[in-house]
Amino acid sequence: MTSTADQKSIRTSYLGLGVMGYPMAGHLAKNGYQVCVYNRSSEKATAWSEEHSGTTASTPAAAAENSDVVFA
Repeated sequence: MTSTADQKSIRTSYLGLGVMGYPMAGHLAKNGYQVCVYNRSSEKATAWSEEHSGTTASTPAAAAENSDVVFA
């Protein structure tokens, strides 16, 4: 079984910050997960990262590269 501390060290990526993706990635970040986001419009990804203290990637591959879990 995985402890809560172990779960929080899981690196996640979220590809696409639309109507569902933006808040779902936010819930991960608010619950302590490390989240890297990618969105076709970099402005939306930047806004998300400023709001949720996450990171952004310039391509989907870059977002997924160091992630344990990728949501697409």
